[in-house]
Amino acid sequence: MLNPNLKLNPSALSDSVEQIPIRKGFGEGLAKAGETENDVVALCADLTESTQMHFFKEKFPERFVEIGVAEQNLVTVASGTAAMGKRPFVSSYAMFSPGRNWEQIRTTITYNDRPVVIVGSHAGVSVGPDGGTHQAIEDIALMRVLPNMVVVSPCDAIEAKKATLALAGAPDWKDKPAYLRLAREKTGIMTTEETPFEIGKAQIFWQPDGLAHVGIVATGALVRNAMLAAQDLEKKGIRVKVLNMTTIKPLDTEALIALAKETKRIVTVEEHQIVGGLGGAVAECLAANFPVPIEFIGVHDRYGQSGTPDELIKHYGMDRESIKLAILKIMDRK
Repeated sequence: MLNPNLKLNPSALSDSVEQIPIRKGFGEGLAKAGETENDVVALCADLTESTQMHFFKEKFPERFVEIGVAEQNLVTVASGTAAMGKRPFVSSYAMFSPGRNWEQIRTTITYNDRPVVIVGSHAGVSVGPDGGTHQAIEDIALMRVLPNMVVVSPCDAIEAKKATLALAGAPDWKDKPAYLRLAREKTGIMTTEETPFEIGKAQIFWQPDGLAHVGIVATGALVRNAMLAAQDLEKKGIRVKVLNMTTIKPLDTEALIALAKETKRIVTVEEHQIVGGLGGAVAECLAANFPVPIEFIGVHDRYGQSGTPDELIKHYGMDRESIKLAILKIMDRK
């Protein structure tokens, strides 16, 4: 059942759940942050409306800079702006930033520990018809390997808004480099404004009656698929607990280890390569602290391709049915 302590959306798993793009939550959050955080500025690489940064641009035009199609300049200008005391948010498609400008992010931002937030929109294969060249499925790996970098992957628009506000003004996070990963497509709203949120803290979204047989660790837009799979299997007597790992770095190791100790089996779910992403982070943590069998849901060493978002999620084995099969498979492992 939905965790009653988190005040989640009671319609989260309904077919009629409200669908909103995760990136819109970022845009609304950034505009709201600008009202109270005077040091917040925004820079974009000619994708202002696509990344939803236009909300901020329209409200604070004097604090917005259009860099143009120049992603390397985008982050180096932001680094200099941060050195002058500002909190820059920079946005583009994730395939271009950090995909095209990783070296500039490394050298000018994280190497110097500059407080810039890199917003990678349109991440994952669910970009759809744009095809493999535009489908960033390596970006979590690129960003979590960088020292000083925080990596956040919200599950819905409301959580994206909260994450943006936290990165803009929360004392523990506003002075750090960060990567905020956003999906393009509309995503079912699972949380509410009353749902607690804190960067660095994972939350159990779905919990069974009694101890769970399997633990799912999911991030981003696929959290809902993980919960739907857990709901289906509960009807068959298989108890699954779903942990929403919004922050991939720093990883909530305490919550992860506790889940592994309870279930003795873990399935990771992400719209990303299984190498270097959430699954890699989970495996690294558990290998050092509490080794258990793990199944990895994600892209298995392949590139994306053109198709509808739903077709691609199914083709690459990240849909509800694929998650259920992974759970049944790991139930047979010792």
